[in-house]
Amino acid sequence: MSTILTLRVKNELKEKLESLAESTQRSKSFLATEALERYIELESWQVAHIKKGMKQAEQGQVISGEEMDRWLASWGTAKELPLPKPRKRPRR
Repeated sequence: MSTILTLRVKNELKEKLESLAESTQRSKSFLATEALERYIELESWQVAHIKKGMKQAEQGQVISGEEMDRWLASWGTAKELPLPKPRKRPRR
């Protein structure tokens, strides 16, 4: 089942979509649907992880900036550190 969605786009985007459709021998509708599906999947994933992180922070489960800096600085070195684990921060 599908439905019709009408939206306004810049002329430049429309032209790029038409060019890509012609180059790939796909319909504009197919390409636009595929692009929306990918965008919505990625944004939904990101929002879910942001919410999870906010919930963890509200519960006091945090990783200090210093720990993250040490971990990131170790990337690509012979002594790469494991991902720091969240710790309960004391309530103030």
